[in-house]
Amino acid sequence: MDSLMKLRIGIGFDVHPFCDGRPCIIGGVDMHYHKGLMGHSDADVLVHAIIDSLLGAANLGDVGKLFPPGDPQYKDIQSLVLLEKVFGLLQGRGIVIINIDSVVACEEPKLAPAILEMKTHISRALGNLEIERIGIKGTTTEKLGFVGRKEGIAAQAVSLVYLKGDYS
Repeated sequence: MDSLMKLRIGIGFDVHPFCDGRPCIIGGVDMHYHKGLMGHSDADVLVHAIIDSLLGAANLGDVGKLFPPGDPQYKDIQSLVLLEKVFGLLQGRGIVIINIDSVVACEEPKLAPAILEMKTHISRALGNLEIERIGIKGTTTEKLGFVGRKEGIAAQAVSLVYLKGDYS
């Protein structure tokens, strides 16, 4: 396998609706927003998108396959813990993360003040991956769709990985 064949790209996308009575966790950060995100775990939309992008690059399925939403052991679990598990799985297969880029679509809360903290949490969960390799951007949908109506949040992530071994 030539060196270019050892590079793989994965994409992840996730959506969670807002709900009452839960925290709004994005990138491992409690955004202290008046609504939370609904989900079986902590519903961290950004981390779920990152997990799916990494699993996709490694051809290992998706977050729901690896951590089924009906499984009680994952009820209210921190998504960063799930990301740590995915990182361990990748390491065990000789897969190195080159970089991650992501975008979170929401009208509120504003992400900019928390992006460095999000990167720090994600870096730690990924074995102290350099923060410079983690891109996080916030955007709005110009008040269009469910995001624009402030009904929920969407996130998309892309990961580039390198396969060190003979993995194919």
